[in-house]
Amino acid sequence: MSSNTKFFSKTKAAIIILVLIIAAFTFAALNQTSDSNNLADEVPTYTVKKGDLAISVTESGTIKAREQVIIKNELEGRTTVLYLIPEATHVKKGDLLVELDASELEDQRVTQEIDVQNAQSSFIGARENLAVTKNQANSDIKQAELDYEFAKLDLNKYMEGEYPNQLKENESKIVLADEEVQRTKEKYDWSVTLRKEKYISPTELKSDELAWKKAQLELQLAENALELLKNFTHKRKLAELNSDVEQTEMALERVRRKASADVVQAEAEFKAAESRYEREQSILEKLENQIAKATIHAPADGMVVYASSAEFSWRGDDEPLQEGSEVREREELIYLPTANAVNAEVNIHETNLNKVDLGLRVQVEIDALPGKIYTGTVAKIAPMPDARFAWMNPDLKVYPTQIELDGDNPELRTGMSCKATILVDSFSDAVYVPIQSVVRVGDQPCVYKIENGQATRHPVEIGLDNNRMVHVLDGLGSGDKVMMAPPLTEAAVQDGKATATAGTTKQQQKGSGRSKSNETKPDIKTIRPGSSVEGAAK
Repeated sequence: MSSNTKFFSKTKAAIIILVLIIAAFTFAALNQTSDSNNLADEVPTYTVKKGDLAISVTESGTIKAREQVIIKNELEGRTTVLYLIPEATHVKKGDLLVELDASELEDQRVTQEIDVQNAQSSFIGARENLAVTKNQANSDIKQAELDYEFAKLDLNKYMEGEYPNQLKENESKIVLADEEVQRTKEKYDWSVTLRKEKYISPTELKSDELAWKKAQLELQLAENALELLKNFTHKRKLAELNSDVEQTEMALERVRRKASADVVQAEAEFKAAESRYEREQSILEKLENQIAKATIHAPADGMVVYASSAEFSWRGDDEPLQEGSEVREREELIYLPTANAVNAEVNIHETNLNKVDLGLRVQVEIDALPGKIYTGTVAKIAPMPDARFAWMNPDLKVYPTQIELDGDNPELRTGMSCKATILVDSFSDAVYVPIQSVVRVGDQPCVYKIENGQATRHPVEIGLDNNRMVHVLDGLGSGDKVMMAPPLTEAAVQDGKATATAGTTKQQQKGSGRSKSNETKPDIKTIRPGSSVEGAAK
C-alpha cells in the first residue's frame, strides 16, 4: 500500500513538471511571434516620400570686405599701442590711425648717430691714408727705378769710359817713363864721355846718373800702376758696379712689392672703414624708418575695422586691440575696407568638398539682419585645409571658401556672422529617405524595409545627400517604410580589421540572449553624410 502511494506521488510530480515545461516553451514561442509581428510598432520607421529634393551644403562663416587695405605693425619685435583711432571711424587718406611706442628706438637713434659720426671719421681717415699711401708708393717706386737706372749707367760709364781712360793714362805714363829713361840714359852716357875728357865736373855726372835712375823708377812705378789697374782696381770696380746694379734691381722689386702691399692694406682699411660707415648709416636709416613706421596713417579712405574684431581666435587668448595693448611684428591691426562689395568666408568640411564647385549659387543669411537673404557665388576654394583647425583637432579637415555676394552691400560690415547655403543641385519627383536609414553592407548601400511586420535588408542605389536626406536612385518607391535606426553588427570587418560599431535596436537587445553562436553576421556600415555610390548624379 505504501509503495503504490509513493509511485502515484512520483508520477503526479513528473506530470506537473512536464506541463510546466510545455507551458514555458509555448509562452516563449508566443512572445517571439508577438515581437516579430509588432516590430513596426516598437522601432521608429520612416515612410518613403517622393517630391522636390534640394541638395545643399550649409556652413557658418564671417563677412569680410572684398577690397580692403590691411594695416600691419611693421616695427620689429613687440611694441605697445599708444594711440588707436576708434573703431568704425570713417577716415580720409592721411589721417592718423595708430601710434606705437618708439621711445626705445629713439634712444637707439641717438647712440647710433654717434656711431655714425665715429665711423665717418674713420672712413675719411682711411680714405686720406689710402691717397697718401698710393702717392708714397709711386714716389718710392720712381726713386728705386732711378737708382737702378743710375747703377746701370755707372756700370756702362766705367766699362766704356772710365776704365779705358785709366788704361790709356797708365799706358801713356809707361811710354813717357820709358822715353825718359832712354833720354836720361843717353845723357848720362854722354856725361860719362865728357867727364873722361874733363869737360864736366863729377857733380854734373852724378846729377845725370841720378836723373837716369829716377826715370827708371818712374817707369817701374808706371808699369806697376798699369798692372794694379788691370788685376785689382778694374776687377774690384767692375764687381762693385755690377753689385750696385743687382742691388738696385732687387731694391726696385722690394719697393714695388712693398708699395703694392701698402696700397692693398690701405685699400682694405678703406673698404672696411667704408663698410662700417655704410653699415652704421644703414642702421641709422633703419632706425629712422622704424620710428617713422611707429606712426601709421590711413593709406586710403575707408572705415576702420579692428583686426581683432574681424578675426576669431581659436585659442581664445587674444585680447581685443586697444590702447596699451602689446602687438608683435607683422601683426594685423586694422582692416580698412575701400568698397562696399563684401565676401562671405566659410569653411567646407572635407566630406562636402566633392559637392562644392566654383560658380555655384549661394544664399547667405546674416545673423544681425534676420529675414534678409543675400545671394552670391562660390569664388574660391582653398587647395589645402585650414591649419588653425588642425591645432584644435588634427582629424578635422576644413577648406576655407570665399563667396562673393552680389552687388554692393553697404549695410554689411566686416566681422558679421553669417550662414551660407550653397545650392549644389535640385531634383523634382525624387525619392528620398533620412540619411541615417541607409547603411552599407560591404560596399552596397542598404535599407531595412518593413514588410509584413518584418524588417528585411534591401539594397538601394543612392545619389547625393544634403546632410539630412539622401536621394534614392533605385530600390525604393513612395510609400515604402524603412527603419530609421537600422540594425548594426556588434563588430564590422573591413580591410581585414575588426572595428566596433555603435547602436542597436530594441529588437536586437531583446534577442541578444537568443542569438545563435554560429550565426553569420554581415559587414554593415552606416552611410556618412556626403558619401555616394558610383553612378550618383550631381
